[in-house]
Amino acid sequence: MRNSLSTLALAVAAALLATHVATNTALAQAPAAAPAPVAQRNDLLAIYRLALANDPVFASARFARDATQERVPQARARLLPNVNAGLGYNETSFDSKTPDFSRSFNSWGPSIQANVPLYRPQSWNTFDQAKLQAQTADAQFAQAQQDLVLRVSQAYFDVLAAQDDVTAIEASKKAVSEQLAQARREFEVGTKTIVDTHEAQARFDQIFAQEQVARGTLIVRQNALRSIIGREPGPLVPLAEKPALAPPQPLDVETWARQAEENSFSVVAARYATEIARLSTKLARNGHMPTLDLVASLSQNRGNGSVNTTTSNTTRNATVGLQLNVPIYSGGLTQSQVRESLALEDRTQQDLEAARRTANQSAKQAYTGVDFGLAQVRALESAEVSARSQLESTRLGYQVGVRINLDVLNATTQLFATQRDLKKARYDFLVNGLRLESSVASLDERDIQALNTLLGR
Repeated sequence: MRNSLSTLALAVAAALLATHVATNTALAQAPAAAPAPVAQRNDLLAIYRLALANDPVFASARFARDATQERVPQARARLLPNVNAGLGYNETSFDSKTPDFSRSFNSWGPSIQANVPLYRPQSWNTFDQAKLQAQTADAQFAQAQQDLVLRVSQAYFDVLAAQDDVTAIEASKKAVSEQLAQARREFEVGTKTIVDTHEAQARFDQIFAQEQVARGTLIVRQNALRSIIGREPGPLVPLAEKPALAPPQPLDVETWARQAEENSFSVVAARYATEIARLSTKLARNGHMPTLDLVASLSQNRGNGSVNTTTSNTTRNATVGLQLNVPIYSGGLTQSQVRESLALEDRTQQDLEAARRTANQSAKQAYTGVDFGLAQVRALESAEVSARSQLESTRLGYQVGVRINLDVLNATTQLFATQRDLKKARYDFLVNGLRLESSVASLDERDIQALNTLLGR
């Protein structure tokens, strides 16, 4: 009963995996002949398609899958007839002292041998293992596709966040610079003290130092994206000013967690691993089983003589028979291999349970990031409105003399920091949404296309 349920689960997982891989392959190959959008709009979708073509990590995963799939025909070959042809040549010299006699002659001829497996249980076990290994490679490749989506999206928004940081610092520096110039003018005419000038100068120097760090961070983030797509990323299309952000559906973290435990590619791969280990145990036990082959050979030998005659002759030999091989004693090797396989089978069961728990945790973590991330975005949107009103009020208070220059500087910095934090919160929300889709094995290029519609012009 347990094996039947396990087989059914594997069949369902294989169907879902085949659909996912086919969809991703079609989506990835469709735009390959039309690279024009990359030149026209350097957006997330264009960057992702560049990564599909140029990312070495993804290419390595694809070649690893292709290599593993070759194990199926290799294992099938052990179940098919094996035919070999040969050609032999022999030269013989004969010398005899009693009586005094010597002669030399040669012979040559072709031969062909065929071996047809009739009963080899271990070969069938190896063939079943190879098919499961190919399905495991498909699951690992599908996970690599999802990882590429996440890596590209994360790198893309990291660059945007670094650009936003530089922009916010530049705007803050400009505002502080204007405030510094105003403080100097007012000090020169005697309406303000030198304290305001020193405060503005200190704030300006601080922002200048922050700007250097932000520019360095931007270069690092751009290099990270370049390592994925294989070229300079160039100017990226930013997120729209007010993107429409929607909560995850369904709004139930346990539903997402259950789907992750069943559909996550890491869980699927671990499930295949348990079946492979079970077949390994069966393979080891079948080491006691006999094997039966049909053996046939055909040879022809042509010679120009022999020890007894100098007459040329041609002989043909054809044989057909059965070859039975019965293992009797191997020094305890088979029993040891069975014990090893049983231990590895237990290990894969534990790995499967660990994969399920990890998938559950990842889904809940991503859901929490999306849920609380959306709440953070809404809070920062309100905070931006408040910070803007505070800056306007502080500027007015400074002009009438009820606020000091430091208040204006603080309000300016607070506004730009809030705007920067708001954009970063939106980026994090979108990336966590992709991670949530990835946790249930439903992330593909269509999610990138949907995300791309949230970008500005």
